[in-house]
Amino acid sequence: MLRPLLTTAAVLLTLTACNRGQTAPGTPPPAAAPDDAPVGERLNLSEDEWKKRLTPEQFHILREEGTERAFTGHLHDHHGDGIYRCAACGAPLFDSKTKFDSGTGWPSYYQPIEKGRVAEKKDTKYGMVRVEVECARCGGHLGHVFTDGPAPTGLRYCINSASLSFQPRAEVGKGKAKK
Repeated sequence: MLRPLLTTAAVLLTLTACNRGQTAPGTPPPAAAPDDAPVGERLNLSEDEWKKRLTPEQFHILREEGTERAFTGHLHDHHGDGIYRCAACGAPLFDSKTKFDSGTGWPSYYQPIEKGRVAEKKDTKYGMVRVEVECARCGGHLGHVFTDGPAPTGLRYCINSASLSFQPRAEVGKGKAKK
């Protein structure tokens, strides 16, 4: 009897941990690199093609709307200078200049790199009402956005590390991001 209760508590803690926020200073990000696919261009692949392209964890998060456990992602405590891209399609999503420590265990940003790079939709799973964020190019699930973020936007994009790859700023415009 205690085990189901503890399991339920752990699931709820994981789902609500993304709701914690802190403020941090920041500056608006630069636009995406000139060699990126234009905003509005879509990438549509079959489920089999996505399975070939992604790791099992990435597929679960990006295509099945999964969530990694807090504080386990490879980018939650990452502090490099550069661009965070969609791990599925490579689209630029966030600039490191907008990343901040929200204390939630997931990478957090106060705005996307460019308008139209991230799409939002209502999420009512698990008895909560949240705003899910997806890569606007491929539809991959990234995480959620909350209204408890720092200035200048007041937003906190709480993103799964597995849905992102990182490209150091010195390599922007020179090829693919590091996984």
